[in-house]
Amino acid sequence: MDNKIKKKIIHEISRLDKYILEAKPLLDLCQTKGPSFIELSALASVLHSFYNGFESISLLFIKYLGKNKPDDIKWHKSLLDIMFGDNSFNISLIRQEIKQKIDNYRQFRHIIRFSYSFEYDWDEMKNLVINLEEI
Repeated sequence: MDNKIKKKIIHEISRLDKYILEAKPLLDLCQTKGPSFIELSALASVLHSFYNGFESISLLFIKYLGKNKPDDIKWHKSLLDIMFGDNSFNISLIRQEIKQKIDNYRQFRHIIRFSYSFEYDWDEMKNLVINLEEI
């Protein structure tokens, strides 16, 4: 792998790790009780940032493969598919068993972009929050 891209990927992973570490008190709090409106809004931001970090890392891998970012209307989904083996090398860059879990974060990203925070539903977010550190 190109050393420059490798360094960028490692840097993105470290940023993501730091972000999750900083959010850990909020993540832990929500393990025991439902979040308030403000906590729910903050959690949505955490989930959104997490998926953005995943996409940044994915785009670096795509660059490594010598490909361009998908340019179709559903490029976020196309990018995810590429990461899980739908590429000219037929290489799955991430374990298949977490594809649906990652896709759930992608779908939630859409909710964040097109909803007001008072419309967030803890029941829909709960598994994403609880599983964030594992993913």
